[in-house]
Amino acid sequence: MYKNKRILAIIPARGGSKGLPGKNIRPFCGKPLISWTISQALASRYLDKVVVSTDDKKIAARSLKFGACVPFFRPKKLATSTSNIIDVVIHALDFFGKKHINYDLVMLLQPTSPLRTNEDIDKTIGLFFEKKASAVISVCRCEHHPWWSVALSKGSKIEKFQGTGQLHKNRQSLPDFYRINGAVYVAQVNYLKENHGFLGKSTFAYIMPPERSVDIDTNWDLIIAQSIKRILHTNSL
Repeated sequence: MYKNKRILAIIPARGGSKGLPGKNIRPFCGKPLISWTISQALASRYLDKVVVSTDDKKIAARSLKFGACVPFFRPKKLATSTSNIIDVVIHALDFFGKKHINYDLVMLLQPTSPLRTNEDIDKTIGLFFEKKASAVISVCRCEHHPWWSVALSKGSKIEKFQGTGQLHKNRQSLPDFYRINGAVYVAQVNYLKENHGFLGKSTFAYIMPPERSVDIDTNWDLIIAQSIKRILHTNSL
């Protein structure tokens, strides 16, 4: 409990990844990918409970081994490639609500962001209270400026250029843009349910560096993230 608020952390990890089969329990720097997020959450000073929401027995077994709680199996209808992650979060909250166990804040920690740290988790919560926010989402500066993005026709003809008149400007002269990096989300439970999401009029951003913002969706992402992790580990010695 922090500032008299009970905080639940939910780690969503379904078993049917198509882009990278078995993604959540693939080896990552010597341990299953999901174990890194579990360890970060357990190292937080503020989280009251760390729960893995999964439909997969192998993921559940590995999650329990590394210290997370797996008090239920996610329904199959919430474990498809088109399932809404907010519905997954609300399902977990409702599970505890039926047992008369209520939380004030809920945090979403995706296992595909293994480079975040427990400090990122705690600083996000700290910012939540500092700003008197209803929600905080982690972001990082865009690697490629969105004004230089284009839409293509079927014949690869450029049809729409986002930053008309900006093509020949130096990047330094363009306004900063940030992207949601998928690493940390936290919100008041009521705010999340009312908005059916973390974004709303009282949502703030916690800024993370790009080297901790890799979101693993492909094998190439996995290679990049492992390389960064090894470099960061070496530099910390």
